Amino acid sequence: MDKPSHRSGLGLLLRAFKYRNYRLFFAGQGVSLVGTWMQTVALSWLIYRLTNSALLLGITGFLAQVPALLLAPLTGPAADRFDRRRILLITQTLAMLQSLALAALVLLGSPQPWQIIALASVLGAINAFDMPARQSFVVQLVERREDLANAIALNSSMFNSARLIGPSVAGVFIAAFGEGACFLFNGISYLGVILALLAMRLPPAAARAGKHRGGFAEGFKYVAGFPPTRYLLLTLAAGSLLGMPYAVLMPAYVRDILHGGPRTLGFIMAASGVGALAGALRLALRRHPAGLERQIPRFAAVFGIGLLGFAFSGEFALSAPLLALASFGMVSFFASTNTVIQTLVDDDKRGRVMALHSLSFMGMAPFGSLLAGWAASRIGVPYTMALSGLCVLAAAAALASKVDEISAHAAPVYGRQGQGALAAGELGAAEAERPV
Repeated sequence: MDKPSHRSGLGLLLRAFKYRNYRLFFAGQGVSLVGTWMQTVALSWLIYRLTNSALLLGITGFLAQVPALLLAPLTGPAADRFDRRRILLITQTLAMLQSLALAALVLLGSPQPWQIIALASVLGAINAFDMPARQSFVVQLVERREDLANAIALNSSMFNSARLIGPSVAGVFIAAFGEGACFLFNGISYLGVILALLAMRLPPAAARAGKHRGGFAEGFKYVAGFPPTRYLLLTLAAGSLLGMPYAVLMPAYVRDILHGGPRTLGFIMAASGVGALAGALRLALRRHPAGLERQIPRFAAVFGIGLLGFAFSGEFALSAPLLALASFGMVSFFASTNTVIQTLVDDDKRGRVMALHSLSFMGMAPFGSLLAGWAASRIGVPYTMALSGLCVLAAAAALASKVDEISAHAAPVYGRQGQGALAAGELGAAEAERPV
């Protein structure tokens, strides 16, 4: 009697895989993201090895991510007006060339920090165009809107599975072959997603984003006038600015506090990946997105509490589970925010809204990286991470105070999508949980 239930649970978890184009996208991204995480770890370790500077780690993160902010007025309208698959083919090809150039620089010469930082900023400019197009493209691969939350959650699980595998492999590669081997592997791995994009069969209407009027300003006005997108993106920006920068300090944390090397860095990042994967899979098992906005403040709070504990753990046996807890909350927070926004947004403004999402997620991170690098050089890595945790907890509390307003404005949209009764049930459950 348990077997049908098991199949039902597995079918619920993997329901977005019934779409051929989504399966191709998932497989291609899965290969590429392992390489991306290897490069991320190798790049930060290389910069810290060459400079011994936490401040330069922050500056590298800043220059790699700031293009998402500076180019947002161009990237959002581009994702709404041009063929998104073509945009992705261009960005993924350019990213492959960037990785191969980085590999050649490290394997064939004596790299200087400014050269590594310059190539990191080039990748940031490529990703600024890639992210809005990629996130908007996922919606075109899933025909039924109720499967969108599952597709986004599976994407997040894929990202965090790669986050689990990539850093561990990177630690071994760096110790055995040096950072250049990670960059070379990443360059080759882009072939997976490029081939997957070429193999997709899309109808002309799906392949083309459409000729939509209005530019970035119209998308900004739309977001500002709709409370769910306004409050969620503001909280996302706060989490990215004040919470995410802990990642750029990980080489300094591992070497100076845990007294470890590249393998320890790989293992601690793998622990982070375990927590993140658990958060993504939990979201993938959710049957519908209606009412999900009410849980986002709780996820943000878990993120903040995990960071606060991790900051002062000092021992690997304690640091690893605390970072896993923080990552569980972080991914649940970010992926749920993405799901709710993608569910509620109008299709003709999706690219511009997702550009603002990228601006909130990636555009704030560089300032956070710069701030974290500066703070760590002044007050130390543990106090900087603890301060990040406290700021995330404050953002969670602010969002919790707005959750009723968000749900009230989201309810009519859920109703038009046929999820009105589900949203009402979530709201009723939330009211029943409140103390009298």
